[in-house]
Amino acid sequence: MDRTQKQKLVESLQRDLAGTACVVITHQSGLSVAEVTQLRRQVRNAGAAFRVTKNRLAKRALAGTPFEPLSPLFTGPTAIAFSGDPVAAAKVVVEYANRNDKLTIIGGGLAGQRIDAAGIRELASLPSLDELRSKLIGLLQAPAVRRRGFCRRRPDRWPESLLPMPRAAATPPAPLLQRNPKSKSIRSRRWLIWRVWSMICRP
Repeated sequence: MDRTQKQKLVESLQRDLAGTACVVITHQSGLSVAEVTQLRRQVRNAGAAFRVTKNRLAKRALAGTPFEPLSPLFTGPTAIAFSGDPVAAAKVVVEYANRNDKLTIIGGGLAGQRIDAAGIRELASLPSLDELRSKLIGLLQAPAVRRRGFCRRRPDRWPESLLPMPRAAATPPAPLLQRNPKSKSIRSRRWLIWRVWSMICRP
C-alpha cells in the first residue's frame, strides 16, 4: 500500500468518526470470512458500521479527534464498530461477542470519553434510543421550561423508572465519574445513562 492509499484510508476513517458518538474496539482473531460477513451485516442492520483497521493508520486518524484517547487500545488484530447512536454499536457487538468468543471486546469510547470493556457491556445493557425516547412521551405536554429542567437533572435525581438499578434511600449517590487512575476508563453506569440521555435532550 503506497502513501496515497494510506492517506485515503486515514481520511476515510476520520470522516466516519466525525459523526460518531460510540466506538467499540475489538479483537477479531480467528473469525472466518463467513463470520465477519455475518457480523458486518448485523452491525449494519443495527444502524452501525464495522471496519477492520490497521493500527498505525487508525492512530493517525484518531489524532486531533475526541477519540484520540483510544489510541493505546489499537494493538493486535483490531476491528472497530461505530455509530452515531450512542448505544447501537455497543449493543450489536456485545450480542455477537456473547455468542462467538472469537470476538473480544477491548474497550471503546462514548462522546470522546474512554470506556473499558466492562463499560461497553454496561452501555449495551441500557435501553435503546427508541425506548428512551418513548419515556419522553409523558413530557411532551409539559411546558418547555419544565422539559429542559428535567433533561438537566443529574441521574441520581431522575425518576426511578429511568434508573434500572435499585438505589438504597440512605445511600448517597455514587459519583458520576469513577475513573481508573491508570486507564482513565469510565466505570459509572450512572454516567453512561446521563451521557446517553443528554444526547437525546440536546437541541
